[in-house]
This record gives sequence, C-alpha cells and structure tokens, in this order.
Amino acid sequence: MHYVLDNNRKKYLIKDINNFFQHLMNFHTNQGKADNSIHEENGYYFTVTQEFFEKIKEICNSKNNNS
Repeated sequence: MHYVLDNNRKKYLIKDINNFFQHLMNFHTNQGKADNSIHEENGYYFTVTQEFFEKIKEICNSKNNNS
C-alpha cells in the first residue's frame, strides 16, 4: 500500500498500485505519456502529469521487483 497526495494535498492510500497504474495507462496516457487529464478515485482528484505518472510507475516497478 502506498500514499500519494491528491490535487488538494490530501493524502490518499493506494491499496493496489498495479491496478492504479494500469488504469492510468489505459485512460490517462497517450502513446505512453501522461495526458494531463484528471483521475478521480473515491473523492480524490489527481492531475495525471508526466511527473505524477512516472512516480506511480516507479512505485509500481519497485513493488513488482521486490515481490
């Protein structure tokens, strides 16, 4: 489980980082790059910037390499 800050700087717990990342890949990227769209989850809002996308990707890759 991992925490990230939403657009309002509220801490949000990501329970399944793989599903979260896959959703970003499927709905918030264009040709593998973040599209700056808004992802809403459980009342939390995240602008999917390239920086945010790379952070989630890094967390996901780190988790999967340590499993």
